[in-house]
Amino acid sequence: MATVPKGKTSRARRDKRRSSVWKLKKPSFSICPQCGELTIPHRVCGSCGYYRNRLVVEQKAED
Repeated sequence: MATVPKGKTSRARRDKRRSSVWKLKKPSFSICPQCGELTIPHRVCGSCGYYRNRLVVEQKAED
């Protein structure tokens, strides 16, 4: 059988659970020093392939 709560959940406890505190925040962006594009911090730049002033990923030439 299912368990039944022993007591009533207070309004404060109920509302804390339903609050918007747990919503995710949008990521911040930083500017790549090589190409000037917006990138997510601590990630390889998607447009030039650099991370911390070093080439990490070779980019294919667009034809």
